[in-house]
Amino acid sequence: MNERGLPATLAWSGGRDGRLELLDQTLLPKRIENRVCETAEDVWRAIQELCVRGAPAIGVAAAYGLCLGTRAFQDAERAEFLKRIDETGAYLKSSRPTAVNLAWAVDRVSALARRQTAERGREIWEAMLEEAHEIRRADAEACRRIGENGAHLIPEGGGVLTHCNAGALATAAHGTALSLMYAAHERGRKFRAYADETRPLLQGARLTAFELTAAGIDVTLLCDGAAAHLMASGAVQIVVVGADRIAANGDTANKVGTYGLALAAKYHKIPFYVAAPRSTFDLDLSSGDEIPIEERSADEVRGVLGAAVAEPGVACINPAFDVTPAALISGMVTEVGLVNPVNERTIRTIF
Repeated sequence: MNERGLPATLAWSGGRDGRLELLDQTLLPKRIENRVCETAEDVWRAIQELCVRGAPAIGVAAAYGLCLGTRAFQDAERAEFLKRIDETGAYLKSSRPTAVNLAWAVDRVSALARRQTAERGREIWEAMLEEAHEIRRADAEACRRIGENGAHLIPEGGGVLTHCNAGALATAAHGTALSLMYAAHERGRKFRAYADETRPLLQGARLTAFELTAAGIDVTLLCDGAAAHLMASGAVQIVVVGADRIAANGDTANKVGTYGLALAAKYHKIPFYVAAPRSTFDLDLSSGDEIPIEERSADEVRGVLGAAVAEPGVACINPAFDVTPAALISGMVTEVGLVNPVNERTIRTIF
């Protein structure tokens, strides 16, 4: 458990012969269990099945997955080893398409491998594992700074609405949107958090409410459909969400339902902020129209936590994410400061 009473989202256990241990978030909050990953296939399944989720966390997991998937080929010559890296990296990237951190982390470890001059895989692999450790450390530090940079946005005595889970469970530590709340809470600021339940998989109900309660933060859970009503009541002074991919112009992909929150916030003149590390920005995409949106199983919509609630076989749509246009976003909180206003020029300044 960390200082907020939460289990670690992920950890590498052991040295060269180690393994990746992931908190199985499909079981929360009822059970706290780790899933052990010893192969790239284990990591692929853990990402695809949402055992580990949240853009920063799946990026870290994928970095370790690349190490696990190439460990057996350490005695290969350089060219063969690099080929194995490419194959394993492409496989891991196929697990989920929207969150850019996954591909970013795989590409970062792959690029590091190519910069090594060793003729055999062993020394290259050791450098890869250290790079994966560094990605984990850097993510925790970036998220801590996001909290520090955005804590002042949390209003004293006010209400903060969030959607899905953008906390420590979605990152190596601290979180993104929830990091602002943690930092404000640690400074003694009093406020109330409101968490959308986040259908169809209830990440807000199962994970965000769990996290904030463990941290001693006043949190109230609501149905997704009640968010606009809550804003109209005057209970909400700011909306803060995370992100899975941000295009060069500021258009932001996040858990489906975020776009509707941004529209309601705009109507009610409530500031709407996105909190994300720079690794979540994809400057190769000019706008949100180019962000790939993952479509998940219809069974997630037909049921709730595995229990069927709809007619079997009824047609469903289940996009995991939607895209919020930059024009609806009041600002972005990153590890290097705030982006405000949100446009391509201001975004490029943080890089």
